[in-house]
Amino acid sequence: MHLPTPDAVPDTPAQRAADRGRWLRAFNASLAFVLLLAAVFSAQGSFDVAAWTVQPWSLGGLRGLLTAPLLHGSFEHLAANAIALLMLGTLAGGLYPRATLRALPLIWLGSGLGAWLLGDPGSQHLGASGLSHGLMFLVFVLGLLRRDRPSIAAAMMAFMFYGGMLLTILPREPGVSWQAHLGGAAAGVLAAWLFRRADPLAPRKRYSWEDEDEGLVPAHDQLEHTELEPPSPREVPVLWQRSDPETGTVLRFPPRREP
Repeated sequence: MHLPTPDAVPDTPAQRAADRGRWLRAFNASLAFVLLLAAVFSAQGSFDVAAWTVQPWSLGGLRGLLTAPLLHGSFEHLAANAIALLMLGTLAGGLYPRATLRALPLIWLGSGLGAWLLGDPGSQHLGASGLSHGLMFLVFVLGLLRRDRPSIAAAMMAFMFYGGMLLTILPREPGVSWQAHLGGAAAGVLAAWLFRRADPLAPRKRYSWEDEDEGLVPAHDQLEHTELEPPSPREVPVLWQRSDPETGTVLRFPPRREP
């Protein structure tokens, strides 16, 4: 819930420094993870990549739940995921540091479970696109649940840049692991519901017209004692009312003559 205050929300140098530091930490963490993905991709030629991917309905493929998001099939695949993770990771971590930290393990495992449960036997799934889908759905659903100004703005930004992820959770292109996308998105929605109150809402200025509007609505405990029926028309005040209304005369029109 909001923390309303009648005074202007203070914007002190200490508060600005704290906000700047929080966003900088989110950006640095996202950048560090992207650099880790690049380092793993450069070393993929020295080990068997297939052994560390998610292999649906295979016990050996379960270890891919932990390692598959670190692997990528091509440089283009890595670049697309890196840009999305850098933007969405900074947005989620800068605005919801606690919720994002708690949601990441759930999204990580959810994307792998989606690929393992829904994928075709014998296929191999890898890539961090399930994480990016989970972050997008986390930010978007948190905006719908919290409905404060920063949350709504973040949800609109995430949807503006990556709203197409609403379609990529369904099968569209061959060779694209929509199962991991769907698993990550479902985990992001679940995490948004579970951790929607993990980060406190900042106080906001309360305006006088809000108190006036609330004063027009009776309190809940007074509803049973409040007359809900509209007043009689005779009790409604008017600007002018005749004290002795005159009676009117009905004029009869002559019948119409036929030609």
